[in-house]
Amino acid sequence: MSPKRLPKPTVKTLTKADIVLSVRDQTGLSWGEASALVEGLLEVMKSTLQAGDSLKISAFGSFLVRTKRARRGRNPQTSEQITITPRRVLTFKPSLVFRQALNRARGLQ
Repeated sequence: MSPKRLPKPTVKTLTKADIVLSVRDQTGLSWGEASALVEGLLEVMKSTLQAGDSLKISAFGSFLVRTKRARRGRNPQTSEQITITPRRVLTFKPSLVFRQALNRARGLQ
């Protein structure tokens, strides 16, 4: 007897266009102005993180760039030992305020 599979919850993905629309609606800016504002904000965020600096948004959270060193790994299909190259990864740590609000919104706190 196979186990019952629970249906996957439907998850809506917020796109850049959705953000521009929300900014436009909340500020009264034109579509082009709101788009330029969002693009500018994202560009500042990207350049800050590419430089290796962290980005902190109060009451939201922090984006941090971590450097991972080279390490040994294994190909799960062939069991062959491989070396995973060093790389930089982006991590997000939500603020306490945001975590509490998120849990309250789901009735978990």
